Amino acid sequence: MTKVRSEITSAVHSLPWLIARDEGYFAEEDLDVELIPSPQRGTWKAALQRGNDVILGSDLIDDPRMVLSVGVHMPFEEGACDVYRGCEWGQLRRAQDSGRGGVVMDKRPTITTHAVVVRPGAPIRTLGQLAGRTVGVNFHAGSHYVTLLLLEGFLRREEIKLVHAGRPLERYELLLAGELDAVTLMEPWITLAEKQGCENLGEACYVGMDIATVEIGGSAYAAVRRAIGKAVRAFNGDKERYLHYLIAEIPAALGRLTPQDFHLPRLRCTEPERYSEAEFERTVAWMRSWDLIDAGVTYDALVARRLDVI
Repeated sequence: MTKVRSEITSAVHSLPWLIARDEGYFAEEDLDVELIPSPQRGTWKAALQRGNDVILGSDLIDDPRMVLSVGVHMPFEEGACDVYRGCEWGQLRRAQDSGRGGVVMDKRPTITTHAVVVRPGAPIRTLGQLAGRTVGVNFHAGSHYVTLLLLEGFLRREEIKLVHAGRPLERYELLLAGELDAVTLMEPWITLAEKQGCENLGEACYVGMDIATVEIGGSAYAAVRRAIGKAVRAFNGDKERYLHYLIAEIPAALGRLTPQDFHLPRLRCTEPERYSEAEFERTVAWMRSWDLIDAGVTYDALVARRLDVI
């Protein structure tokens, strides 16, 4: 069997991989797939220390340049896995920064939704009221980029105040503790926040992408794509059957979710697709406007086109 190691960060991003493993779709493709979980706490601190020798104190970091773009995906950079997923914007930045030579392979199957939420009773009702207020995100991840896109429709750029506040669990805890005015979350945290009385100010969905080493090989990656396609079809045929992966991500001390709590249209998966040059150029132009990627990056440098996996 061909061995493939894949990092698992949040369950919502990797649902098809979890389903393919547990339903035997990888085995049907003669793949031995190992899913390697990333830590849910403390990764943001490690990213700061690795990137700039900054020791995180009580202050939340508000400068993305102080944060290592590959911080939450160090297992890949350190050679512990062969492929991992992230948002479109973050994966382009990480492909640029990768010391291991990771390249974008495909769009990931999960179409992720993020929502900007405030704690119960907060005197904030709209995104436009977040001018100058702290919004907790994870820099160089989907929460970071989608929050910029949402807020710049309502605020001047200089009024947007994002801070690097860790993974969803950490962001939610900081919100409830009153240390942040708002946070941006994905599922199952949106559902938990709404169930516990938080206000959802606005949400948006977006694509993500897989990064892998070219050494994974075209035939192996094609087999992965076939197995993932089966998992996507299984999920779309019965979403409630697979909500236990999301429910298990919430620590018991924070609350309990049931399948009936979820708004199922937020959970969307499509079969893997190639990432086009037109999409690349549009996204990179926006990232450059925020100084979030180098001016000289090219599609050919960051996106694999030489593997015949279609």
